[in-house]
Amino acid sequence: ISSFEAQPISIEVQEGGVARFACKISSNPPAVITWELNRTTLPVTMDRITALPSGVLQIYDVGQKDAGNYRCVATAVAHRRKSMEASLTVVPAKESESFHVPTILAGPQNITTSLHQIVVLECVATGSPKPIISWSRLDHKSIDVFNTRVLGNGNLMISDVQLQHAGVYVCRATTPGTRNFTVAMATLTVLAPPSFVELPESLTRPRAGTARFVCQAEGIPSPKMSWLKNGRKIHSNGRIKMYNSKLVINQIIPEDDAIYQCMAENSQGSILSRARLTVVMSEDRPSAPYNVHAETMSSSAILLAWERPLYNSDKVIAYSVHYMKAEGLNNEEYQVVIGNDTTHYIIDDLEPASNYTFYIVAYMPMGASQMSDHVTQNTLEDVPLRPPEISLTSRSPTDILISWLPIPAKYRRGQVVLYRLSFRLSTENSIQVLELPGTTHEYLLEGLKPDSVYLVRITAATRVGLGESSVWTSHRTPKATSVKAPKSPELHLEPLNCTTISVKWQQDAEDTATIQGYKLYYKEEGQQENGPIFLDTSDLLYTLSGL
Repeated sequence: ISSFEAQPISIEVQEGGVARFACKISSNPPAVITWELNRTTLPVTMDRITALPSGVLQIYDVGQKDAGNYRCVATAVAHRRKSMEASLTVVPAKESESFHVPTILAGPQNITTSLHQIVVLECVATGSPKPIISWSRLDHKSIDVFNTRVLGNGNLMISDVQLQHAGVYVCRATTPGTRNFTVAMATLTVLAPPSFVELPESLTRPRAGTARFVCQAEGIPSPKMSWLKNGRKIHSNGRIKMYNSKLVINQIIPEDDAIYQCMAENSQGSILSRARLTVVMSEDRPSAPYNVHAETMSSSAILLAWERPLYNSDKVIAYSVHYMKAEGLNNEEYQVVIGNDTTHYIIDDLEPASNYTFYIVAYMPMGASQMSDHVTQNTLEDVPLRPPEISLTSRSPTDILISWLPIPAKYRRGQVVLYRLSFRLSTENSIQVLELPGTTHEYLLEGLKPDSVYLVRITAATRVGLGESSVWTSHRTPKATSVKAPKSPELHLEPLNCTTISVKWQQDAEDTATIQGYKLYYKEEGQQENGPIFLDTSDLLYTLSGL
């Protein structure tokens, strides 16, 4: 058992109000926490008093009889610790005071738990009249009534936690007979051991052939997948490759005949599944196809051609074409099987502006040739599949700052060498066009008319040509006044953990007098915008969580 990580703190509460004490201690197995008032064990069977397993004491409808010194007692198997004492002072209630909006003194905290545990989400609220506490889920799913009950005056207890209990829970404190309410929310994350979604199947393959085992598992956190051969860990090499859920063995040799195990593991446990690879031997196999060459056809197609094997070519019943991206690590290899009546093939599902590596294998009924020599060839660039997303802001009545994000690689289809901006007044038909280098990501239009609606669109181009234009986006310039609009602050983003980002900015000295507040927007790439979040002039930091 540890020392106390948090101890109760002395408080002063009005008669009829709510008192809350908390203590925290670490112990394995977990300690049982009880409370004492003036060094006498406090009975918690009363409706007004609730002791939570987490080490929180809640006292509702406080009266003079509750005044005194409180401490918590943590009892483990072989240890017992007592916290420092904290006093509760009860003062007369102020007659005139009335709350229009209830106050949540202690809302629920984010909790990560395992299956079958007991979880308590705390919610303590005060107000006049006494607020009503209710619970809901942010995703509007109904709360499980079989394993859930209210503990004390509004805490939510979930016993025998299951995966479906995971989610964001909202505590709502409402003033009776009104629409005045306050909410607090917290995320319950339920960890789960791995379970298989797809199991590997046993295979029989000829020598020099290819074997593919597929194994998929789910769990929270996502399980790490690994492969074993006869109980020993496999490492990727040129012939054996492991992808997220696949084990691919190329150019099979007799030593590959074995039991292969797929292992999925996370912090909650691990599971194993197994499959057998049986290797069929044949000595009289053909030699490898030779003189392999590739020719680029388009941005998505490459023609592959080869000569038949010099030895035993009459026994060839099929060819397999193997290809994968040449750049990067652990790229997935793809395979196409074709008949023995051709020595060329067009692969037409490739990504633009990418290098690919190819090789060919010849098959007979009971075996396969060695791999042919590898060849590498690149696809051509193509026009961008979609335009950048633009945003429009004005710094003065006569300008519009156009800014845009780079196009994601899968839609760029090559290197952007040029952006074409088109703009016009909404009341006129004549369009003005500007061409900018592909390295720019903003442009300031100046000399515009105040209080006028302008339409702007953007097109991106690779060396092949221009892609589709964006839709016209409208923006009204501000009215002409003596006050200059402030600059948009430069943002500094810092990840705090895997779901939280800290956003910081500074105030421009010349704008200090004019700024009345900030609006913060954010979005996941390709998704809808979130916001605005309204912030005060003094706010120069905001933490985005739950990402």
